[in-house]
Amino acid sequence: MPVSSKPKDEAQLTLSFEPGLAERYRSLRECVASGVYQHGLGRIAIDLDVAPGNLSVQISDDPSRHFSVDSLERYIEKTGDTTPIYYLIEKFLSERAKDSEAEMAAAMQALKQMAPAFKRLGLI
Repeated sequence: MPVSSKPKDEAQLTLSFEPGLAERYRSLRECVASGVYQHGLGRIAIDLDVAPGNLSVQISDDPSRHFSVDSLERYIEKTGDTTPIYYLIEKFLSERAKDSEAEMAAAMQALKQMAPAFKRLGLI
């Protein structure tokens, strides 16, 4: 009877070395453009009811035409690609969460330092 060195309930850990979305893309526009080309420019243009050439210009660096918020919403609805949402979350909310964690840690440290004074005053 062979003996396994691995416990039956052990879960396998998967590591990803891919950079985060905010590191992979310079902007939301670039993030959306990547998804459009992955799904196929022609197909997405049909879904968004726009000519492929116009869509290509909208998601390019050309400042004369822009990819609208309504188009972004339709793109997400039609493709199910939520990457642009996660890009925005990572770019804007991750930093706030880190800041909040740092503030909370600083507040807890200050509270620990004040605990003896609170005890002397009979507050704890």
